[in-house]
Amino acid sequence: MALKISVIGTGYLGATHAACMSSLGLEVVGVDLDPAKIALLQAGKVPFYEPGLEELLQEQIGSGRLTFSTDFSAISGADIHFICVGTPQAENSLAADMSYVDSAVEKIAKIIKPGSLVVGKSTVPVGSAERLRARLLELNPAVDLAWNPEFLREGFAVADTLHPTRLVVGVATPEAEALLRQVYATNLAEQTPWVVADLPTAELVKVAANSFLATKISFINAMAEICEAAGGDVTVLAKAIGYDPRIGSRFLQAGIGFGGGCLPKDIRAFMARSAELGADQALEFLREIDSINMRARSRVIELVRSELGADLRDKKVAVLGAAFKPESDDVRDSPALDISVQILAAGSDVVVYDPKAMANAASRFPALKFAQSIEECVANADIVLHLTEWQEFRTIDPTQLRTLVRSPLLIDGRNALDRELWQSAGWRVLALGRADTNPRES
Repeated sequence: MALKISVIGTGYLGATHAACMSSLGLEVVGVDLDPAKIALLQAGKVPFYEPGLEELLQEQIGSGRLTFSTDFSAISGADIHFICVGTPQAENSLAADMSYVDSAVEKIAKIIKPGSLVVGKSTVPVGSAERLRARLLELNPAVDLAWNPEFLREGFAVADTLHPTRLVVGVATPEAEALLRQVYATNLAEQTPWVVADLPTAELVKVAANSFLATKISFINAMAEICEAAGGDVTVLAKAIGYDPRIGSRFLQAGIGFGGGCLPKDIRAFMARSAELGADQALEFLREIDSINMRARSRVIELVRSELGADLRDKKVAVLGAAFKPESDDVRDSPALDISVQILAAGSDVVVYDPKAMANAASRFPALKFAQSIEECVANADIVLHLTEWQEFRTIDPTQLRTLVRSPLLIDGRNALDRELWQSAGWRVLALGRADTNPRES
């Protein structure tokens, strides 16, 4: 008989996990307290943008293996229960807010059947799994808890779930590992690396990976600052060091830094937890990583002021991008929106265009103006800021765009556009970590 699983929490992680597990042949029920979200999912609609997910969701609902409910009793017959609720940054603290995870465990503990396994996928402070396991066994001694961190990249979540680079399972018993091997039998048949760990190590893997990626991004942005001071070119520097197999070229694109719902809050929560453990000095470097990341945003605003003048009032600034990264409509801690709002606060007329994220951006920052096309966004602009590297922006015809703006001045905040192409079309192109090779006429 096929395993039946439940997914507690149907946000970005939960909805993706539920649809993908169903596609692997498992019977899946997703539960959530939000009736509007459940109604959308049950109708085959995804309440966020993720390439390929809505099609997969509709296919799996049609198969009869995937259902959604607000009634937690629907999970009672499941063998394995995945907790996929959020752990946002707590108010007035760097720490993670564990209230949703704690509530999920309390809510399901007495509903689930004997012999079933609760599996955490949420990113949590180290030590949480052991605490939650103790509480779960106190409420229901006939069950167990394991931890199986997620490694999803927004924009690639379906592929990352169906074909993961590795599967990490933190378990306290051989029986828990055996159940998880059944869940991921298809992946194991594809020779996906299987890493078995204790509970604390499994929790640490996710935050350690995110901290390393954040460090790499901030490192190249620090090099961009040095390149500017020394007259170097950070893109050439990144290319050169990226050939070193010990370093690699991924995440070495200097620009306005990282954002989103994971990296910023995860490294801050990691610092907070290390302090609680008395090991705060070990992660002191992450404070500077966070600082470099935030400074990159400020440096773009300084660059705007250097071109338009200290007084930005009545200047029109066109912003290409609102999402924190391409192939996503997620605007949480988006560097593009942060920069836009700060320039707006300085008195500029800021107009934003993004292929997918404008509705979310408008709900968070209604004072910003939003355009329905690139052309509408840049019309009569004094400066254009490229802040999210969507493919649509890479294919812009800079010659045609020049006819629409008041001044052909571009700041490429992602170092992603063809600089020579734009310059040959008559644009001045500025970017962090690169000298101005086409200075304005005096």
